[in-house]
Amino acid sequence: QVHLVESGGGLVQVGGSLRLSCAASPRTFSSYARGWFRQAPGKEREFVAGMTWSGGSTYYADSLKGRFTISRDNAKNTVYLQMNSLKPEDTAVYYCAAGIRGSSSIADYNYWGQGTQVTVSS
Repeated sequence: QVHLVESGGGLVQVGGSLRLSCAASPRTFSSYARGWFRQAPGKEREFVAGMTWSGGSTYYADSLKGRFTISRDNAKNTVYLQMNSLKPEDTAVYYCAAGIRGSSSIADYNYWGQGTQVTVSS
């Protein structure tokens, strides 16, 4: 059964850092593109970062470039999102996703995790 599990969320102060992890099973997920999205209260889910299955290409929401970094370890079937210089507006539930084709579009991702809460306090 397809399964994505996020971890690493929590409460952090402004300017702090967090690293989110997304572990996938079964191991065939190493051949899928992976992405991170987030959803703040009262807002639509939005794209954060994505990566092709090989890891050769990464892409980010324009507003997050330079602060967030996506990476993957195919041996562990895990994708990471390093978040630095966090701001209160980064507060949201963060979701990892997997799909055949990597993109910034929610519609291109077939599998989703349950989400992990990130709260940035000022």
